[in-house]
Amino acid sequence: MLRLDHVTKVFRIGAFGGRTVTAVRDVSFDVVPGEVVSLIGESGSGKSTIGRMILGLNPATSGSITYDGRPARAGKEYYRHVQGIFQDPFSSFNPVFKADRVFAMIKDSYHPGVPAPEWDERVRAALRDVRLDPGQVLGKFPHQLSGGQLQRLLIARALLLDIKLLVADEITSMLDASTRIDVLNLLAELKTRGLGVLYITHDLSLGNYLAERTIVLRQGTVVEMGPTERVFGDPLHPYTRELLSAVPRLHEDWADADAVDTCLYHERGASGGLLEAGPGHFVACARLTTC
Repeated sequence: MLRLDHVTKVFRIGAFGGRTVTAVRDVSFDVVPGEVVSLIGESGSGKSTIGRMILGLNPATSGSITYDGRPARAGKEYYRHVQGIFQDPFSSFNPVFKADRVFAMIKDSYHPGVPAPEWDERVRAALRDVRLDPGQVLGKFPHQLSGGQLQRLLIARALLLDIKLLVADEITSMLDASTRIDVLNLLAELKTRGLGVLYITHDLSLGNYLAERTIVLRQGTVVEMGPTERVFGDPLHPYTRELLSAVPRLHEDWADADAVDTCLYHERGASGGLLEAGPGHFVACARLTTC
């Protein structure tokens, strides 16, 4: 469905754009229908930049992004199937418009021929799908709703667009624990209907809870990716081990990351790209900045 091939993003910085910074370097992966792929890394690792490129908000400097075998281009037809939800749900709503307005805009742009009664029923069905009571959210201003309600409103809006791929960028980071689990369970339910999800997060525990595959980014480069149980159960890159060691555990002291004296990448004589260390499990050189 979605495919990134050797995607790189370089930003020009400085007063006259005389300097450059590479935010994403030579990234390749795919997302298929009915699958959640978690994109994990610390702040500044390039996760959100990848999400914005997929959504057409930033163009890739090199490489290609394709959807269903065709170049992914921002536009009405593309957004009918590919949507994004971001960290702060309050910033996604105009504070002077009630929630009804969000759905009215979808109808005007994508479903102008649908009769009003039929559209109203579609909206109510979409709200019920995301576990919202239409009577409690329609007719309300954004400030009258919680963060969790607003995030689910955005998911309901996406469902009305015949969405096939959702880019979920840190969508639970501003929610309390109980609401966070509700939203994650909703995404898990939607993937059983064939929705593909790129779940961008810095929280490993949430990625482990939700995703079939995990991609670990460091400084804009993929350092490890594969089935989630392999990446979490047998991490091969020292950065992945460092991230896992930083996850708090009840009744345990935090431990330092395991020391790495050798690099599997060099032990096996790999050269360039990612080494397939096991079925579907890829790892980069541990000496990322020197190789």
